[in-house]
Amino acid sequence: MMVMDMVGRAARRRETALADLDETERAARGQFFTPTAVAKIMARLLKVPDHGVVRVLDPGAGSGMLTATLVSHLATVTPSLRVHVTAVEDDTSLLPALRETLDDCSVLGAETRLIAEDYVSWAVTSDERFDLVIQNPPYHKLRVDSTADVLLRNAGIVVPNIYAGFMALAARQLTPGGQMVAITPRSWMNGTYYESFRRGLLDRAAIDAIHTFASRSSVFGDMGVLQESIIVSVTSNAIQGPVRLYSSVDQASETAERIVPGNQVVTPDFVFVPASRSDADAVSWMASATRTLADLGLTVSTGRVVDFRSRDLLRHSPDQPCSPMIYPANIVERTVQHPRTRLRKPQWFAIDSTTASKLLVPAGVYVLVKRFSSKEEKRRIVAAVWDDDRAPAFDNKLNYIHRAGHGLDPGLARGLAIWLNSTRVDDYFRVFSGHTQVNATDLRHMRFPSHAELLELARTNSDIDIAVEQLFAARRKAA
Repeated sequence: MMVMDMVGRAARRRETALADLDETERAARGQFFTPTAVAKIMARLLKVPDHGVVRVLDPGAGSGMLTATLVSHLATVTPSLRVHVTAVEDDTSLLPALRETLDDCSVLGAETRLIAEDYVSWAVTSDERFDLVIQNPPYHKLRVDSTADVLLRNAGIVVPNIYAGFMALAARQLTPGGQMVAITPRSWMNGTYYESFRRGLLDRAAIDAIHTFASRSSVFGDMGVLQESIIVSVTSNAIQGPVRLYSSVDQASETAERIVPGNQVVTPDFVFVPASRSDADAVSWMASATRTLADLGLTVSTGRVVDFRSRDLLRHSPDQPCSPMIYPANIVERTVQHPRTRLRKPQWFAIDSTTASKLLVPAGVYVLVKRFSSKEEKRRIVAAVWDDDRAPAFDNKLNYIHRAGHGLDPGLARGLAIWLNSTRVDDYFRVFSGHTQVNATDLRHMRFPSHAELLELARTNSDIDIAVEQLFAARRKAA
């Protein structure tokens, strides 16, 4: 059997398996089968010796696409290397295809083993170690107290999604100097939900390569996946060094490569992915901003009103004592329009003595930031100032910046809005954040100018991008 023929056979099994799987069951399991081109990118990221024995693990192997691609790659570049493969998969409908793929690998000289068990259940009790792990783990939220959640927590792994559990377990199964390459959502790289996992992984391993895709929709295009996917390669028990950054539009496009210092990627709080020179410039430029909201004495919270839970308090007109009800759609061209005539939602909130104190915010000046940007908006971050002498009700899809639960100085609020709406900040946020939402946690970790500089921004009549550039140009000149 020719090496490339084996990959083609595995690709055909992938397509057949996808066609035969029940869509509801596949979604429940969080299965997203790896396309051939992606599998080849992943295989090339692994560093292997020229001879000897290498032990390979493929957790959640599916139909065997990753295993077939890696074995064929090793047979081509290191033909004298002895390869032992362990593939773990518990979906009985996929086992026949996986067995056929492993049989093909055996023809090329690989020693193969199939473990027909749930990977989490097997890994938490196994003392086996592997030199290489290649994986496309399942993606679904972990239900609290589910079997997988309990097993992971008992192993000291606290994660919100099963994919991170697979990564954490696989990293523990690496030999010292062993390497893992995984394609996952980018969401683990920042935010508090994945903080424990992120710190655990980076304490155990160093990132040596990252591959990003500009297109969200094409990587797993035949499965309708819109989540941003990223390939990460880590080496166990290694000191963090320079990171190779690869980027392409999709798996079939030409790849650009950069090598950057590790401290531009791995920080105490986040993993940045400055895939391009412009990304790196955005991170470098933001170093001029040194304050957090907490440093400024400010806090950010998520709007208190979940509209479908408060239908009985929502009104289309203020025919009784009411407060303004503010939605993301009330923010138009960086200003708050209320009421907005084109908005069909009820834009008034009935003042109820039992709920007002819980759902309304004290009257004052606040900076509102949309949690979700619409398709029509070019900016990820969209901010506006709310200034009114009535206590407002803010929708749950808005964040609002405040001082100890109360309003802000108007000048400070204007300066904050100008800063957040600037192109520089938006560019930085796209490098800093691996998702399309702008969560309160993200804003807490963002960097801002000083209080005096924000007031200076508030006084400007210039275009906001010009004003922000001039602010830091003056600082650099003074320095």
